[in-house]
Amino acid sequence: QVQLVESGGGLVQPGGSLRLSCAASGFTFSNFAMNWYRQAEKERELVAFISSNGAIRNYADSVKGRFTISRDNVKNTLYLQMNSLKSADTAVYYCKPRGSDYWGQGTQVTVSS
Repeated sequence: QVQLVESGGGLVQPGGSLRLSCAASGFTFSNFAMNWYRQAEKERELVAFISSNGAIRNYADSVKGRFTISRDNVKNTLYLQMNSLKSADTAVYYCKPRGSDYWGQGTQVTVSS
């Protein structure tokens, strides 16, 4: 049974930082590229991508230079380090194995003073 458990969200002031985690189980994590998505009021937006071995990373233009995606294939965990947060980053953040239809419950990030 595939499980994706996101954590690390919360309320942070503009300019602050958060580190999100996604604990994965029920599949061979190291075989899958992974994505971080976020959803505010509109449809879900792809934020970041990392290849299965971590060698390739891509970012949405809106977060490039501020967010860093990483993974630990021993701990089966995906991360998203978010720096210089803006109010526009407020959303529910989800991790997802690329090419799958599995979603976790998400973690809420709120950037507000």
